[in-house]
This record gives sequence, C-alpha cells and structure tokens, in this order.
Amino acid sequence: MPNLRVALGQIDPWVGDVARNCEAVVRWAEEAGRGGAQVVVFPEMVLTGYPVEDLALRESFVEGSRAALPALAERLAAEGLGELAVVVGYLGRSRDGRPQNCAAVLHRGRVATRFAKHYLPNYGVFDEYRYFEPGDQLAVVRLHGVDLALAICEDIWQDGGRVQAAAEVRAGLLLTLNGSPYERGKDDLRLELVRRRAAEAGCPLGYLNMVGGQDELIFDGGSLVVDRDGELLARARQFEEQLVLLDLELATASDQHENGAALAGGLRLLRTDLGGEPLPAPAERLPGEIAEPLADEAEIWSALVEGTRAYVAKNGFGSVLLGLSGGIDSAVVAVIAADALGAERVHCVSMPSAYSSQHSRDDAAELARRTGVHLRTVPIAGMFDAYQEALGLTGLAEENLQSRLRGTVLMGISNQEGHLVLAPGNKSELSVGYSTLYGDSVGGYGPIKDVYKTLVFRLARWRNAVAAERGETPPIPEHTIEKPPSAELRPGQVDTDSLPDYELLDAVLGRYVEGDQGRDAIVAAGYPAEAVDRIVRLVDTAEYKRRQYPPGPKISGKAFGRDRRLPVTNRWRRG
Repeated sequence: MPNLRVALGQIDPWVGDVARNCEAVVRWAEEAGRGGAQVVVFPEMVLTGYPVEDLALRESFVEGSRAALPALAERLAAEGLGELAVVVGYLGRSRDGRPQNCAAVLHRGRVATRFAKHYLPNYGVFDEYRYFEPGDQLAVVRLHGVDLALAICEDIWQDGGRVQAAAEVRAGLLLTLNGSPYERGKDDLRLELVRRRAAEAGCPLGYLNMVGGQDELIFDGGSLVVDRDGELLARARQFEEQLVLLDLELATASDQHENGAALAGGLRLLRTDLGGEPLPAPAERLPGEIAEPLADEAEIWSALVEGTRAYVAKNGFGSVLLGLSGGIDSAVVAVIAADALGAERVHCVSMPSAYSSQHSRDDAAELARRTGVHLRTVPIAGMFDAYQEALGLTGLAEENLQSRLRGTVLMGISNQEGHLVLAPGNKSELSVGYSTLYGDSVGGYGPIKDVYKTLVFRLARWRNAVAAERGETPPIPEHTIEKPPSAELRPGQVDTDSLPDYELLDAVLGRYVEGDQGRDAIVAAGYPAEAVDRIVRLVDTAEYKRRQYPPGPKISGKAFGRDRRLPVTNRWRRG
C-alpha cells in the first residue's frame, strides 16, 4: 500500500489581512516541507480569515481573495515548495457571481483544483446561507497513487454528502478544512463525529481546525487524525498554532469512477491527478503526536485568555484598562488579562466611594501586588458629591450614579492613554440586568460575559490552585473568593439583596437561556415557582441592556448576541 506523510497546519488567520495570512501559509508550508510532507492542509478560508460576515458581500474583498490564490501558488513554487500539495481555504465566487466558501489545492506553481463548501450551516453563530452559494462537487486529488477526498467543515457535520461520496469513490484519505468555534466540551463531540465519519467514508480522516479569536468567537484547534476503525492517530494541542506531521499507509487509488461521474447526494466527481509514484513506507515511520485534551477549567480559562489576547492584538491595542474593585469578577478579569498580555500591559484603577470597604481596597491592592499589574487610585467621592449637589438623586439612581462615575473615569483614562477598557460583567448578572448602563458595562471587550457567576468562582479557585502547583503565589486573594459578592453601592449591600442565591440563579438560567425551556417546564423540574417567575421576568426585561454590552468570548452553546437573539420589544411573558 502507498504511503503519504501528511501535515495539518493548525494556524491563526486574521480576518481581512490576506497578505499576512498568505505569509503564514508560506511559513508553515516551509516547515511542512522540511518535515518531509507530501501534502499540507490549512484551515477553512485561511486566506481571508473566518468568519468574514458581510465582507463576503464586498466585491473588492472577494476579488482580493481570488487574486491572492494564484499568486500564493507561484510564491510557494518559487520558495522550492512546488512538489508539496498545499490545500487552502479562500473566499471565491460561483459561475453566476455569488460568493462561495471555497478551498483549493496549490501544486507546482498553479491552482490545481478548487471547489466550494457543499453543506452551509445556518444555525447558532452561523448564517452562511446569507452569504454563500453551495458547491456540488466532490474534489478528489490523486497524489503518489492515493486518492485524497476533500471537504470543508459542515460537509462532515451533516449526514451523507461528501462523506458518503468519498466512500463511493473509495478514497484513501478524507481531509477536511475547518473553522469550528469553541464551546465547552466540543472537543469530545468532534472526536466522536470524526470517528463516525471515518467509518462511514471507509478511510482515515484528517480534521484540521484553526486556532485564535475573531470578535466573540474562539477557535481551539484540537485537530485530529483517525483511521477507518476510529483509532486516534494524532491530536493537536488546543489553543496553540502547531504543525501536525504523521505517516499514513493508505489504500491504492481506484479508477472505478470517471471524472464528472454522478455521486451520492447530487455531487459530481472532480478528479485531479497531481502525479507522483506511490511511495513505500519510510525506514522510520513518523507517528502523530497525541496531545491530551485540557480539563474543563483549564480549557475554559485558555479560551478566555485566547479570546482576550486575540481581540486586543487584532484590533491594534497595546494595553488594557479595568476597574479593580476587590471583587471576584474584576479580579478574574485582571488575571485573564495578565495571562493573555503580560502584567505590564494591564492597567487597573481602584475607584473607592464612601461605601467602599477597606477590605475591598486592600484586596485590590493585594491582587496588584501578587500579579504585578499597574494599579492607581482615583477616589470618586468628590465627584459624587458634586453631582449630588446638582441632581439630588436618591435610591437606585443614587447607587447607579457611582457606577456611572467609575465608567466615566475609565473611559476618560482610556481616551487619554489609549488603553482598551475591559468590562467585568458575568453572564449571571447580564442575564438579569444586574449591571448599570454606562457604568460597569462600559468598555470595548467583556472577557467573562459568557461565564456564569458560579463558574467565575470555580475558575478563580482553579487558577489559584494552578499557581500553587507551579510554586507561584496564587494571584487572587483568598478573601476576594470567600467574601459575599457586593457592588458596595450602599451600606452593607450584598448581591443576594437583589438577586436569588447564585446556585439557584445559575441553575434556572441554564435551563431558560441555554436550554430554551419555558417557565412551566422549569417549575416542573422542581424549581420554586416564585423564584422562576422572578428570574424569567428579569431576563426578559434586560434584553435592551445586553444589546449595549461589549462583545466577549463565547464559551457556551448559547451566548448572548451571537446565539441568543431575542427582540427587545417583546410582550411574551410566559417564559
């Protein structure tokens, strides 16, 4: 049986930066060439980044992507990589002029073949029917006596289609380019899927995913290769750029079907022969690295760090700024930022009012000492008194004024010094509107906006435990984790004055927000009716606030904004 050395280029493309992305392809292809690979695969729409959203409707952008493709093929050949088959995703155009999510094989200085994604996802964060026309071909590339069938992401998530067609033509290997966003536990789901599709295709399957962050989406890599029996042959590390190399013994190419033949699911065979004699097994077979998947807290933390790092870097910011209150949310955000950027690029502001406790001020200072982030103090009591003299606010308006003054301070410093402001709100508070518009909600990015409060505490304890295992000082003061959460906007205030206990709140929110269960179903599951009614009402009436909150990394199956899209004006009150 012939052999191939296959490379999976798990890299981080930047949306809109076609020149940068092409340089990255060349750089990683060079590494694949040095490693002896015959074929290297890069992610879905790697030349343009993914997702491009309405950029796909801009003719100049489509043409920029299409023009980059032959230029990249020539560049690869000029760099001595002409014999390496390079598979890249790009933004193309159909015969009738509509945009398409495409991939191409570059070989010997030319575009050897190209095809478009067959199945277009239109659920969750995806709305590809808005942009793209589907493809109707199964691209099969013959290389050194092996038939390589090619697919793009959703093509293997749906039954039939290119997987079934690959089995029909007796492909030796099915390679799929992916831009599959991160969600908690999705790596296990992908492995199960890839094993099932390999069995259906009757051949090994290489699943190449991208890494990095794009606005709210995070891509976690975790690229896979399994054989036809489901045995895991290689798995890349999560959240890291990496080249996976391995030797595969594959079935000899079949001539049963002619080019253009009709296949399952209405597909047509698009066969391209790149030549090359079948290769014998190497003297020393290169096995694939099999990285261990991250545990739950480590995976989530890595996602939040990667999302923050990518958003800051790709939008051209050199540093970040946040209010450090001494509470758990701002403490976790500060440590995420320090892990993402380095403590020297994280600037914090303590903004005490007359109601700020000494222990909260001390906790903020202690976190800064432990982590090395910058901390300055800007008291707001004098500002508050000046506003009160003019306005005479009382009750909730008086409380919210303090938060809005802090927002003004942060945005003023940001405007003066150029930092990106990070908002510290968590998903529990955003769900029920427990935040102040133009106060604690100000900022350009919200690192924990998709993290429930109970998980915030878990992550804080986990991050401290990791530091202790490394022999480092735990970054978050223990008192910050143990004390009752409080906004400290009035004497003796704690969050449970205004909200149910967070364990109950998060359990109900999980069913209502993530699960789309109605009020009656949640009560029937054993939750107290009075609490459920209150939580449902708070969630429904806070939609207008959430619309004005900054973007943040999606880690759940139903993130606000990207996934959960409800009308602000809404009179349905039955959950």
